[in-house]
Amino acid sequence: MPVMTVHHDDLVVVGTAEFKADAHARYARLRAQGPLHRVRSADGGITWLVVDYELARQALAHPALSKDPEPFAEQLRAAGRHILLAGSGFGGNMLMSDPPQHTRLRRLVSKAFTPAAVERLAPRIEELANELIDVIAPQGGADLVTAFTGPLPMAVICELLGVPEHCRDDLQRWTRQGMGTPSPRQREALLALNTYLRVLLATKRTAPADDLLSRLIAVHDDDHGRLSSTELLGTAVILVVAGHETTVNLLGNAVAALLDHPEQAAYLRANPERLPAAVEEFLRFDAPVEVTPARFATEDLLLGGRHIRRGETVTVALTSASRAAGPAESADRLDVTRPDPRHLAFGHGIHYCLGAPLARLEGAVALRVLLARLPDLAWADPSAERRWLPAGITRGPVALPVRFTAQAPR
Repeated sequence: MPVMTVHHDDLVVVGTAEFKADAHARYARLRAQGPLHRVRSADGGITWLVVDYELARQALAHPALSKDPEPFAEQLRAAGRHILLAGSGFGGNMLMSDPPQHTRLRRLVSKAFTPAAVERLAPRIEELANELIDVIAPQGGADLVTAFTGPLPMAVICELLGVPEHCRDDLQRWTRQGMGTPSPRQREALLALNTYLRVLLATKRTAPADDLLSRLIAVHDDDHGRLSSTELLGTAVILVVAGHETTVNLLGNAVAALLDHPEQAAYLRANPERLPAAVEEFLRFDAPVEVTPARFATEDLLLGGRHIRRGETVTVALTSASRAAGPAESADRLDVTRPDPRHLAFGHGIHYCLGAPLARLEGAVALRVLLARLPDLAWADPSAERRWLPAGITRGPVALPVRFTAQAPR
């Protein structure tokens, strides 16, 4: 179908279920017409969309493109936009802030996510992955989204933060809804998550433990208020949401790709040491965050040869930009031996994903366990239509129905 990028009613609508079902082909057509397009988002708002790799790097690091929507709140409400503003349950965090606030908030959390700190989690991640496989191995089939790629990252981030196990299903539901299309339902989910975490933080204040939330409370209470109450809650929210949702979709997309390319799965079974490098190819091939949250032009600027006016929003299609990072002739081919799979799946610039080392480690460990434990893993019905998350900024499979030879419990 032809792609139109003209005015208003003729604008391409991105982020809908229809667009996501054929996202890579649609992004390719947009890239063929230029690096930047004026489009309509799923919530009905008009935004600029970057689809090219080099321009995406420029936009993600542009000092005049702010992550903070509050200066434009009145303008956004007048336009009927459902951008997450103060009171939405997603404020006071580093994702929605600019320097110097962003710099300070990121510094307070960053030590928990250094490569060295994350590497110490590898044995526990492997243990959790094996426990999940133990449950489904005797069954001979499962939906891996509900049985493996979903619960594993949630278990890891909850153990890191100190969230009780019996609360994880609720957190997973709230975060999945919270990452959907901006809407009243999204706001309700985020507010429910806020309510839960507010109570949990109060509990940990009276009975601290050896976990990240307790350490953040100590920063708030003991270090001359460097972390305000609003920032403490906002940081807890973003750690739960961003700390696992990206990895859920990284794993889901990787498993879907391997099921579609069994020869590549066989290669990785025979060469498991290649999995860390293969994770980079999975991130390039199908980035788990499809588009970034909106950035706001703080002044009139020129981007990709187009004039962006103050107050207009710019989003970056990380899925498109990552596919465009290498040679065009091989962009749509999965190759786990690719020597330098450049991508923007974790962003670029000061907002580069803080949890990238953890996501990479979880991806490599989880896939190694899955491929080793279920050596004949295959689609339950190879002809069935693939279903992707229908709305929101993320990209991942709704379900991964698979079959394999049933095994006796270990």
